[in-house]
Amino acid sequence: MDVQIREYSRHDEEYVVELSLRAWAPVFASMQRVLGEELFLRLHGDWREYQERAVRQVLSESAMEVWVAEREGRVVGFVAATVSEPARLLGEVSMLAVDPDAQGGGIGARLTEHATAWLRGAGMRVAMIDTGGDAGHAQARHVYENADFTLMPVARYFKAL
Repeated sequence: MDVQIREYSRHDEEYVVELSLRAWAPVFASMQRVLGEELFLRLHGDWREYQERAVRQVLSESAMEVWVAEREGRVVGFVAATVSEPARLLGEVSMLAVDPDAQGGGIGARLTEHATAWLRGAGMRVAMIDTGGDAGHAQARHVYENADFTLMPVARYFKAL
């Protein structure tokens, strides 16, 4: 079951959106536990609608490079990267998701490496990726740490107004 990584094309959009929503369901459940119902709803409303818009926006941005992982003709993951600060030679892996049915097989690691190799080839000297510190993001942190990213702890606080 070899996985191929190829450039994203418009006919992949619905597959990418659907797998993203399945992949991030546990992440948003974790965030809801951490934030509480009120803050979570104020930040995300219906998280599925919120996340679908975010994915479609990333897929349509001209400055974004997007690739999909395909196994047996089926899209099982995607990654998006961009040159975020050219003057600082800083690139960003801005979004990554692997279908839950395909997780644990190294697809996230391969997509991360593919995106960082592209950033390196684009002349970037530093690659950045953000993720959460909650339990729902533990698998993502594991992928990034194994890809030799250095964790910079950040504290972000929220308050309902």
